[in-house]
Amino acid sequence: MKFASAPSQSKYDVVIIGGAMMGASTAWFLSAHPGFDGSVLVVERDPSYELCSTAHTNSCIRQQFTTAINVQVSQFGVDYIRNFRANLGGDPDVPDIKLHEFGYLYLAGSAEGEQNLRAAAQLQNENGAATEILTPEQLAERFPFYDLDGVRIGSLGTADEGYFDGGTMFDWWKRKARDAGVEFVQNEVVGIERSADRATGVKLADGSVIGCGVVVNAAGPRAAGVAGMAGLSLPIEPRKRYTYVVEAENPLDQDLPLTVDPSGVHMRTDGQYYMIGAAPDEDIAVAPDDFVEDLGLWMDKVWPAVATRIPQFEALRVVQSWVGHYAYNTLDQNALVGPHPELPNFLLVNGFSGHGFQQSPAMGRGLAEWIVSGRYETLDLSPFGFERIAQGKLLVEQAVI
Repeated sequence: MKFASAPSQSKYDVVIIGGAMMGASTAWFLSAHPGFDGSVLVVERDPSYELCSTAHTNSCIRQQFTTAINVQVSQFGVDYIRNFRANLGGDPDVPDIKLHEFGYLYLAGSAEGEQNLRAAAQLQNENGAATEILTPEQLAERFPFYDLDGVRIGSLGTADEGYFDGGTMFDWWKRKARDAGVEFVQNEVVGIERSADRATGVKLADGSVIGCGVVVNAAGPRAAGVAGMAGLSLPIEPRKRYTYVVEAENPLDQDLPLTVDPSGVHMRTDGQYYMIGAAPDEDIAVAPDDFVEDLGLWMDKVWPAVATRIPQFEALRVVQSWVGHYAYNTLDQNALVGPHPELPNFLLVNGFSGHGFQQSPAMGRGLAEWIVSGRYETLDLSPFGFERIAQGKLLVEQAVI
């Protein structure tokens, strides 16, 4: 899909900065909204998407969150995935997207961890999730391959959790948005012009200035830099996350749920392989173009944790590995969505802290509704508003992998 380098107009009703998952979702939902007939420009610095968070995602969805709004966002996401073709207008060329359900399994290795999992399960079930708390004996019966030494309980999602082909969803959002008249260009926003409390235009790398009615910051790990162009500050930074695809010499005879070990390492079934993820020991901000891999992390941290929890995985061969970035909200690890109070026509869809891919359907829909009507018409996303940061009323999400 080739992008032009220059916009065809000098002004647009909506300019979206960033054309990866969140930008594409917003563009599609806006173009499909029956109350919108305006012009939309998406500015993407790298249409290959080679280094964006979207390209490095593990493409999973879960219900096990510790804030009710995140459970509700995931419920919509699962329904959207299961009815993807219908949600794109029933076009027979649009493929179905299958949700491969294997569940998430959180393991608690401390009294505090157990307390947190029990409280989270209660909240999740109150909001319609299907979370079960399992004792070590129940875990051993269902999953005999685990070494459960030190494990107090497990929290298992028994429905609506697993892997989906998010790449297909992303691709079709872009296609359908363009079919509906959304314009995508390969360029870079290097400045945002404002007059008092309004953003009036974006300056591109080629020196041109494009007027706008609304600006959407969908810049992923670069979101703070984009906000800074408008004189605003966001508590968002790029942080590295490592993924390893491995082959097991002695594979399991059943699916491996996405197991979140107390060590922080997580692992799951990935077809004939297994996918393993981890954060570095020093989880700090990095440059948005820093994808250098710590080659010692696998042997020093990841493999020992995996082989300890699943002794059958003592012999693993790394088939592929990569580093991606979380757009990490350093204050409460939850998204910032909606208008910035200092610049009401500058909309945020940022800081998902690793949850963005699975939350993108609800976020695109919500922003489109806000742009059209000035309110959330279906699921109320106001808990994600920036006001909570300004007021110090944080919405802490504890279930961050």
